[in-house]
Amino acid sequence: MTKYRVIYSEVSDRKTAMKTRTCNVKEMEKRTKQSAWAWLINSCRVVVTVTCVMGMAAPGLTQQRGVNDDVELQVGIVQRFGEDPLDQITLEATGGDRLTLRFLAGNMRPTTLAVEKIQLQIAMQPLPEPILQERVVLSNHPNFETAEYAANTWRSRGILVEIAQPTNRWQVWARRDVYSTAIVRRLLLQTIQAQGVRTAYIDTKVVDRVPKVFWAVNGLGYNRQNVEISTLRNLIRVNRGKTERTARLYYGSLKMQPNSYGNFTIVNQVPLEIYLRGVVPYEIGAGAQNAAVEAQAIIARTYALRNLRRFAIDGYELCADVHCQVYYGLQGAIPNTDRAIAATRGLVLTYNNELVDALYSSTTGGITAGFSDVWNGPDRPYLQSVLDTTKNVWDLSRYSLTKEENVRRFISLQQGFNEEQEPLFRWRYESKLPDITAQLQNYLESKKHPLANLQSIQKMEVTERAQSGRILQMNIYTDKGVVELHKEEVRSAFKPPRSSFFYLDPLKNQNQELIGYAFVGAGFGHGVGLSQTGASQLARLGWSSQQILNFYYPGAQVERLNPSIIFWQEP
Repeated sequence: MTKYRVIYSEVSDRKTAMKTRTCNVKEMEKRTKQSAWAWLINSCRVVVTVTCVMGMAAPGLTQQRGVNDDVELQVGIVQRFGEDPLDQITLEATGGDRLTLRFLAGNMRPTTLAVEKIQLQIAMQPLPEPILQERVVLSNHPNFETAEYAANTWRSRGILVEIAQPTNRWQVWARRDVYSTAIVRRLLLQTIQAQGVRTAYIDTKVVDRVPKVFWAVNGLGYNRQNVEISTLRNLIRVNRGKTERTARLYYGSLKMQPNSYGNFTIVNQVPLEIYLRGVVPYEIGAGAQNAAVEAQAIIARTYALRNLRRFAIDGYELCADVHCQVYYGLQGAIPNTDRAIAATRGLVLTYNNELVDALYSSTTGGITAGFSDVWNGPDRPYLQSVLDTTKNVWDLSRYSLTKEENVRRFISLQQGFNEEQEPLFRWRYESKLPDITAQLQNYLESKKHPLANLQSIQKMEVTERAQSGRILQMNIYTDKGVVELHKEEVRSAFKPPRSSFFYLDPLKNQNQELIGYAFVGAGFGHGVGLSQTGASQLARLGWSSQQILNFYYPGAQVERLNPSIIFWQEP
């Protein structure tokens, strides 16, 4: 398999770095596009062609940047502006400063304005005539990790793909620049359906209006779609609401740019260490012990650098919500988290000279999950199932959590764990059948599942569990057939579960008829890697940040960023 190595220069030479990346990617796309056409033309010989395509079409990108630890990130702080025609945003400079706006328009000279405040609104512009928009959606996923694994699986079949996030869910699309005509898209769909695939469909819509961003400046209006915004102090206040309480303060510059979904993204270009000031206090909390905050800072830094590829389809790197890390700018920066970030500056967590997959969650429920307990793909040696306790409260060698009766016993335990004081350490939610049915219908409809038209649920049961007790498969027996949910799908399909570590108790009426289920579980979040609640308790017990990280990521090591560290490469 051909590897495409993308080298990032020092931060001081950002333009050169971007040219290097663009050059390599363009060459890759040129080759993969030719291979895709060969695959389509010879679709009757797909098995032979797959090998040929994969020789050039599966980009195993190895990402590196220079040793300068203040690399600039591109974070989508507003990802789909214009999705709602009533969307509006106010941008404002801080006291005594002014916004500098560069309106970019193709080959025309940029227009530059300087103002204190500007409002962005959406105007729906009618098209001269309706246009047909289509894309081949190969699969739908609740998270990036599962989508990326699916994308690699599609590539192994000889199909060129891109990962998108048009809504709160992730999708794998057939590459739009390759499968660019209606006949080619339908040929692709017919071919994969003939191979037994039922998840793929063509998303088709007729568009007669498109959103345009209207910039209101001192009574004048501009409708440019690519705009750069900066200030002398590098501080910009962004307000999506109607009161000052909803405003957030961002460091660096902003850029408004079109995305792949027919609306716009506002991207914050911000140095890594300042980005962390807007992440750490929102992730670990203001009251956490210092060692736990330092551990969170190291993990957040590692996570950011390893995940720069997430939004390649739209020309930025990270988002600002739970699909990446929560990032709210400098509005919530506080002294104790700032001190922890400064104390750990440039420190990351690695395994075999590569940044770890720095996953973490709020509360594990008493035991962390392995990577493949939650997502598809190869396990990470440092993401193992670890009992989240310093005491001897459970013997996994004798009482495996793959067994339902042991899961029930484990979840009944209330004491002896690092997280025992956390409200979501243990939980129980009851839900009636009509609500469960409606939730499942909505979930299946979002995936274009063939059983989305189900009307009733007869039974639900967990059929397989991981070593960590997480659900690997749940079967829902309906009037239309059996729906299988795997891993994190159970959290996407139903509202009650706070994690995939739960069991079901049937609820019955006086006639012993099934009327619903109680979801009885432990933890909040996916449960892989560091527990923020558990880390805080270990810090209170006197553990250092190094000890905390060793506990949750066995075999990994803390080291300073250096030129030899690989940020990410295809497994």
